[in-house]
Amino acid sequence: MKNINKNFKYYLFPLTLILILSFSRVIPHPPNFTPILALGIFSGFYFRQLYLSLFIVIFSMFLGDIYLGFHNTMFFTYFSLVIAVIAGLFIKKFKSSEILYAGLGSSVAFFIITNFGAWLTLEMYQKNLEGLLSSYMLAIPFFHNTILSTLIYLFLQKILYEYFVNKKKIARVLT
Repeated sequence: MKNINKNFKYYLFPLTLILILSFSRVIPHPPNFTPILALGIFSGFYFRQLYLSLFIVIFSMFLGDIYLGFHNTMFFTYFSLVIAVIAGLFIKKFKSSEILYAGLGSSVAFFIITNFGAWLTLEMYQKNLEGLLSSYMLAIPFFHNTILSTLIYLFLQKILYEYFVNKKKIARVLT
């Protein structure tokens, strides 16, 4: 019974957080301002199991896509989440510097991969170098939202993780 209670507590925090973050994709928000990359990084860090973390993140994204609709660039978006989960696996203690680097790296990977996918699959871009560069140039105004949302949600997750899991006081969390 004690083992069941421990497992329940271990999974309750992240699963609750995952549900909240998944549903936050379907509420109105600025373009590319979502918690999903942060969720990928956190899942990799917290669970330390690639397949479990990937399942959680892909399933969370899929739930949102059922509501929002499927699209041609889904493969590239989901592949970007794989990179975020892998980045989370490399985080050792969830220190601010670690999550800053993981957040920035995952945001850049997301930008490169998804805009390549947009160039490859959308008819609005010419299938040449000029079209590829155009896909990246047109995406620059949205890139800051990706970075900001990833870092904001990561630091929010850090605060909640340290407070609920490690029982630290909020004032000491961001050190």
